[in-house]
Amino acid sequence: VVLLIEGLYVYWNDTRSPEVRRVAQRLRAISAEGQTEDAAKLFKERVLSHSPALQRLLLLIPRIHHLDRLLLQAGSNSTVSHLLAASSMLVLGGVVAGLVLRWPVLLILLEVVVLALLPWLRLVWRRSNRLHKIEAQLPDAMGLIARALRAGHAFPSALAMLGAEGQEPIAGEFKMTSDEISYGISVDTALNNLATRVPSPDMRYFVMAVIIQRETGGNLAELLDKLAELVRERFKLFAKGRVLAAEGKLSAWILTGLPFCVAGAVQILNPKYLSVLFTDAVGINLVIGALIMMVIGIFAMWRIIDIRI
Repeated sequence: VVLLIEGLYVYWNDTRSPEVRRVAQRLRAISAEGQTEDAAKLFKERVLSHSPALQRLLLLIPRIHHLDRLLLQAGSNSTVSHLLAASSMLVLGGVVAGLVLRWPVLLILLEVVVLALLPWLRLVWRRSNRLHKIEAQLPDAMGLIARALRAGHAFPSALAMLGAEGQEPIAGEFKMTSDEISYGISVDTALNNLATRVPSPDMRYFVMAVIIQRETGGNLAELLDKLAELVRERFKLFAKGRVLAAEGKLSAWILTGLPFCVAGAVQILNPKYLSVLFTDAVGINLVIGALIMMVIGIFAMWRIIDIRI
């Protein structure tokens, strides 16, 4: 029993401990930036897949690091192989369920497409939420860096201070940038890597401002204070835009979901009522036409309520 407990502890310490996760996240950042150093190769061996055979197959996929970058930007601890496996299992389960329930082929294909996209959509949703949090935390982060510079700290020290005292998720990004600088990467390269990991316009403004200031000189603390105030005002204007577009968004959600909810209720109450739509050729054409028009309508409503500031 003692040996079993010791073995489980050693296995956990070597694969799931916080230190191992920090190292894996550091290597994931290197791979997501598209670099080709030895550390990036090590990352691909350890993170893309824990299976050597599957790893070799994944490495044959072009631009696989873009998918890995999406996982990093979403703050996910999963690997590329886990994401692909989740999509495959959902597709397989959908096909089996459709065959058991004897659904039409068109409905099974639609179900397979939706289930295959679910993990990806969830990942994109998590990425969007994480980027919004980072954008909201960026003004305070720039203010903290400006105060540290006024107190006499160097810029790399200010980044390290933000990584230690800031809130997640922005603290982790700046801590990673500080570590890159400590390991010998130039400040400009580390900041460009930060802009790659966080594809936000505000973050790019911050990176460009710091890089230009390092080349031309000037008061970086004052520059960051003005940039932080500009970002805050931009968020205020964006909030006003969201309020004005709230009614349109609610109408879009209702108009999009209402046909499916009504069809589901009718199918439950009277299954034979809608069967002609999936058995008759005219009905199938009507369903396809309705779906195409709904997609066009959703795109039009999205463009109307998508206010960019």
